[in-house]
Amino acid sequence: MAVVLSLRWAGVTPEQYNAVRDEVRWEEKTPDGAVLHVAWFEGGGLHVTDVWNSQGEFERFFAEQLAPAVQKAGIAGQPDTRFTPLHRRFVAPGVSGSA
Repeated sequence: MAVVLSLRWAGVTPEQYNAVRDEVRWEEKTPDGAVLHVAWFEGGGLHVTDVWNSQGEFERFFAEQLAPAVQKAGIAGQPDTRFTPLHRRFVAPGVSGSA
């Protein structure tokens, strides 16, 4: 079942996020099960909303690829995460790619 991941990670900076993104290269090598990723910074931390085909696929990606890059970037602590079953997804016509 597809899920929405809501994540907040206090203290993570844009530079750390970019270092992890550059290390993992998820935009070039899409992880199995990843559907959508949106990230922003507010209130002293990183906020992420993702859609994954399953919670297990995200957890596998985190353990195998993301966690080592997070450690290398010097990110401390653990994220506050919540998984919710996806009810519906809409992508506006003409929207694609990353930015």
